[in-house]
Amino acid sequence: MALVTWNDSLSVGVRSIDKQHGVLVELLNELYDAMTKGQAMCVTGRLLERLLRYARIHFSHEESLMQAAQYPGLALHQLQHHILARQVEDYYERLERGEIAVSVHLLHFLRDWLTQHIQKDDHAFGPWLNDHGIR
Repeated sequence: MALVTWNDSLSVGVRSIDKQHGVLVELLNELYDAMTKGQAMCVTGRLLERLLRYARIHFSHEESLMQAAQYPGLALHQLQHHILARQVEDYYERLERGEIAVSVHLLHFLRDWLTQHIQKDDHAFGPWLNDHGIR
């Protein structure tokens, strides 16, 4: 069973961003699946690292499109991305030191952040990008 299911409410109307959001959903679901199967920390840790690495790539792509379109909410959006990345980096570092394990709490946090961020914050810039020729 998936933790997050892609649906139209997660589409922002920009193909490249929607595609990347789909990859983030897939990675989160892979991590959830590994955790629920009780797979070793080396597996869940590697998946969390992949999710974090891809999120950074995605954030950079999203921010570059907003910058190109001179989106007025860029600075706030960058801050939101930075805060989440720092939180996940801290969690990953603690995981690597063996202080914690991947937990349902973390996965629910990531799921909620991702879906709420897309549905609220990313939906706000989708039309702006479309109006500025970015589809």
